[in-house]
Amino acid sequence: MLLWVSVLVLEAVPKAVISLHPPWTVFFKGEAVTLTCHVSHIYTAKNRELYQWYLGTEILREIPGNTLKVQDSGEYKCQTQNSLLSDGVTLIFSTAKLILQAPPSVFEGDSVTLKCQANVDLALKNKTLYKNGKMLKILDESSSFHIQQAGLKDNGEYHCAGSEINCSFSSNRIKIQVQELFPHPVLRSRPSWTTSGKQLTLICETQLPPQKSDAQLQFRFFRDGQIVEAGSKNFLKIQNPSSGMSKGPSYYWCEAHTVTSNVCKKSQKSQIHVEVPVSHPVLTLSPPRAQALEGLRVTLHCEARRGSPPILYQFYHGDVLLRGRSAHTAGGASFSITLTAESSGKYSCTADNGFGPQRSDTRSLSVTVPASRPILTLRVPGTRAVVGDVMELHCEVHKGSPPILYRFYHDDVLLGSRWPPSGRGTSFNLPLTPEHSGSYACEADNGLGAQRSDTASLRVTVPASRPVLTFRVPGTQAVVGDVMELHCEAHRGSPPILYRFYHDDVFLGSSSAPSGGRASFNLSLTPEHSGSYACEADNGLGAQRSDTASLRVTVPASRPVLTLRVPGTQAVVGDVMELHCEAHRGSPPILYRFYHDDVFLGSSSAPSGGRASFNLSLTPEHSGSYACEADNGLGAQRSEVVPLNVTVPASRPILTLRAPGDQAFPGDVMELHCEAHRGSPPILYRFYHDNVILGSSSVPSGGGASFNLSLTAEHTGNYSCEADNGLGAQCSETVTLSISGLTGSRLGPVATGVAGGLLGMGGLAVVALLLYCRLPRKAGGRTSDPSRNPSNSDPQEPTYYNVPGWIELQPVYSNVNPKGGDVVYSEVRRIQEGNKHAVASDSALRLLWTYLPSHGPIASPQPYSAQGSSVIYSQVKAESFLTSTAESAHTPCTPSNLGGQRH
Repeated sequence: MLLWVSVLVLEAVPKAVISLHPPWTVFFKGEAVTLTCHVSHIYTAKNRELYQWYLGTEILREIPGNTLKVQDSGEYKCQTQNSLLSDGVTLIFSTAKLILQAPPSVFEGDSVTLKCQANVDLALKNKTLYKNGKMLKILDESSSFHIQQAGLKDNGEYHCAGSEINCSFSSNRIKIQVQELFPHPVLRSRPSWTTSGKQLTLICETQLPPQKSDAQLQFRFFRDGQIVEAGSKNFLKIQNPSSGMSKGPSYYWCEAHTVTSNVCKKSQKSQIHVEVPVSHPVLTLSPPRAQALEGLRVTLHCEARRGSPPILYQFYHGDVLLRGRSAHTAGGASFSITLTAESSGKYSCTADNGFGPQRSDTRSLSVTVPASRPILTLRVPGTRAVVGDVMELHCEVHKGSPPILYRFYHDDVLLGSRWPPSGRGTSFNLPLTPEHSGSYACEADNGLGAQRSDTASLRVTVPASRPVLTFRVPGTQAVVGDVMELHCEAHRGSPPILYRFYHDDVFLGSSSAPSGGRASFNLSLTPEHSGSYACEADNGLGAQRSDTASLRVTVPASRPVLTLRVPGTQAVVGDVMELHCEAHRGSPPILYRFYHDDVFLGSSSAPSGGRASFNLSLTPEHSGSYACEADNGLGAQRSEVVPLNVTVPASRPILTLRAPGDQAFPGDVMELHCEAHRGSPPILYRFYHDNVILGSSSVPSGGGASFNLSLTAEHTGNYSCEADNGLGAQCSETVTLSISGLTGSRLGPVATGVAGGLLGMGGLAVVALLLYCRLPRKAGGRTSDPSRNPSNSDPQEPTYYNVPGWIELQPVYSNVNPKGGDVVYSEVRRIQEGNKHAVASDSALRLLWTYLPSHGPIASPQPYSAQGSSVIYSQVKAESFLTSTAESAHTPCTPSNLGGQRH
């Protein structure tokens, strides 16, 4: 009674349902909708409970009323203490210009309205409703679309669209899925079966969803196509269903429909049977023998004389169910078996048509069984047969009536026989030797024919001998990159043999030899693979390890790096240069070869690897490209080419003075040309006058350089030059330059001095001098040059007292100092050459200038005579002949450093 009450209460717990007003799920932002929570009126009337409202998973509100007005989007649910939580209703408050409104759920048969709503500030010309992307209807002013009786045809995705002057608007999309109002009814009977004369109740079962719990259904019951009863009741009671069954059982079904009959569904047709219990069955055997041989086929037949079909017949051997057979008609059921040794025993059967099984009397059967084909099992102490083991040969039949004689054979030779009392099986022991490998069999014989077992093969296992490890490489030595084969072989041992390979006691891998013999393992060599190797042979009777074999993996020489090493920052002629060649990888010994412009220079061997050097005393011819090779017998590797420029120190330069004419006069531009015939460019040339630097000039590509000098009287003196290419300056020989006095045209202010000298010597001297001065003009001599007139306004410039002119073709400049001290004579000789100047053919003029550097002009010049020369004395006014110039930072060329040293 208590169980019934609890079940009743459980079934009565209702599920809350939410309804909407207005009945839409989409609204404009700012609008409101009223939610109503519906619970069975039985509970709400008896219990004044609070209603809990949920937004999502959070409790939104708990109020005594069942309505709630909301304006927020989300999923809403409700319940009371005595109700189940309702299904969620999702509301959307949209900010869109155009929305499509529809009810939250649609059931078959419902009248559904879809409404296309535009925002208040939007005036659309027309609105169109679409279903599954295709236009369904152009809406009228009501903007609504009505579905009278919803069905599966109305399933789909709906949206509406509208347009203004230049704008188009589309609403949200709503998917409508028409739900089943109620499932097809099922016709059930209570009780499920009956006997003749009993009452039976038929129930038409179906279920409305919670949202439609207030819908009312009507029911109709049919029998053989005729309405038996119709109304709001879903059950039908039938008295004596067996009446009128002479033509067979009747078919019943029911129908459920709504009050408006727009939804109507039928149940499947069912028959009602009146059951008759079965009588005691009878079991018979065919053929009817109490004893039979194995293999004979016997049929067991069971039949109940009375009982409503279908009747289930089951056959038993002892208490073990053999098989069940169902009989739908009278006559019983049969079951055939083929007799085996296990078939001996008692048999029975049962008959059951749902009112309880009825068992037959038992029948006994005895079966004589010939010996079956025996099974031979070879048993050894371990997992395999090893020499010295005692092997047990066990022969057994699974069936066969005793007594049974067992015989044992090796390669068809009888070993022995046994006659066990039980007859099931027996054994035979045999100490193993290598000759016991072969085929074994046994026989079982109980007088109904000997049966021989399958042949069992035996291989007596011989333990593996100590293996031999050998290396196999493609060449004469193991080289990095080679695939080396490690070959391991045990000369004795029963297969299969598992070979394991080790490098410095570290496991490399294994290989199995199923038929014995040998196995190999391939290894791609790297430098790390040098070391000791061993292998093991194992056929399950203990691993045997080989002797250790050592391997040295030869690494090919890598591409060497050539380094040129010289004493200084650059390679200079005479330096001993070291060519250093090194391969960072490679097994020793390594032979290094050295090349200059692909010409072999020499070689050096590095017995322990590493590097090698080659020394070379540099000459200018050693400029060029250098390379080296590293070769350890695995192919020579050549380095990248290293260029070398051997720098040649500048040779001692030659200084040449070049004047415009035959003589050097004040005002002339003299070119000082300095050239070193050997020396690597660039060469810097420096020019000196009396050890004071005049200037410098750089020649980037070698050769000579020049320096121009506008001459004055102070430029008389010693000149030299330096050539410097960074390997030490080289000084030229000193060249002495004497500056000639004024020509005959330069009379100017010095005429008075000349005239005074002439008067002091007498008239003859004057006449002779005048005649001598005119001769050059008549013979094509130098003409007057106003530019060469010195200015007498500068007291520092020397004043020349000269003869009017000269007759010279090849002037020879030299400095003489016959007396030593501070007196320097500058003489210019006129040397006769052929008949170019007939007037002066045998005359020479020598000019002597006397300088006293610290005392000023000389008042009384001293005469200097030479044979065959004419001497004219001239007074030169100068405060100092050797005037100091600005000091130079560079050490000038002096006789002490003319050879030059390399810096």
